[in-house]
Order: sequence, then structure tokens, then C-alpha cells
Amino acid sequence: MRKNFGAKSWLYPMPVLIVGTYDEKGTPNAMNAAWGGIYDTNQLMVCLADDHKTTENIKKAGAFTVSFATAKTVVPCDYVGIVSANDVPDKFERAGFHALKSAHVNAPLIAELPMAVECKLLKFNEDGICIGEIVNISVDESIMDEKGKVDAKKLDPIIYDGVTHTYWNFGERVGRAFSDGKKIK
Repeated sequence: MRKNFGAKSWLYPMPVLIVGTYDEKGTPNAMNAAWGGIYDTNQLMVCLADDHKTTENIKKAGAFTVSFATAKTVVPCDYVGIVSANDVPDKFERAGFHALKSAHVNAPLIAELPMAVECKLLKFNEDGICIGEIVNISVDESIMDEKGKVDAKKLDPIIYDGVTHTYWNFGERVGRAFSDGKKIK
């Protein structure tokens, strides 16, 4: 039997994305973005309200990074989602994050988050959708396998469960995309 909950914004899995920016003085900022993902082949989107310091920074700098929160960084990643840089200008530092200069965009890579998507701003839609062109993916070698690919277990990304307001990490691999379905004749 099923139970109906009505219209809710429940989607699984929901990645926990940390948006990195610089302000006009070069001060790094990070924000936990609840909604985001791939927009097109070489584009990423995050949903950002106008009143966020991150939104202002992206519009001024024309760039941003999107890092994946990890099980090891739950506390600082949650912190940057509940504290505004409009109120706490040094929240990046308070979270214990350290900025690394990107060679591709005017936005910080976060040393504690081993994988980031570096984006140039394409546009902000009137509904708060920020669309960026993916110009580089930066991956720390510590999360790569022996073939030079990202090892999801080593990355240990977390997902957000909007129903219970909890973070989860991934379990075991249970299948192969674009392959397992071929077993059905």
C-alpha cells in the first residue's frame, strides 16, 4: 500500500553542494546550496535567492565553484548553510575552510573538499536559477583510483534527505548504468 503526501520538494538523492565565491575584496565565501545539478551537457545550475551574499559575489565576479560535501566535512558544510556571510563575513574561516586559488575561474577551491566544478557565470534566470558553464573539474589525487578516475568511496559524498532533514553517505554499488538493463530480453 502507498501513502500520498501531496506536492513536496522531495527528490532522491539530493547532492549537498557547496558554492564557493570571492567578494569584491577577494574574501572567500562558501554556501550550502540545497538545490542544484547538471543543467546541460557543459552547464551546472544552482538555485540561489537574491539576498544571499553568494549571489551578489557571483554576479560581481562572474564565476563560482561547486564542491561536493563529504562525510568528513558534514559539520562545516552544514554551518555554511545555516550562517549568512551578510551577518558573519568570516564564516568561511570559522568553518575551518582554506581557499585555494583556481587557475580557471575567479572563485576559490576549498582545500577540505576534494572535488569541485569550476564555473563561469552564464546567466541568472528571473526565478533565481544560476547557470554556469563548466570550465574545469578539479579533483584531489587522494580520491582517485589506480586508473586515475574518481573513486566515489574515497570521495565519500553526502546526500541530503529533505524528508527527515538528515545527511547520508552512499552505500555499496548495486549496478552498472547503461549496462545492467541489457539483461532484459
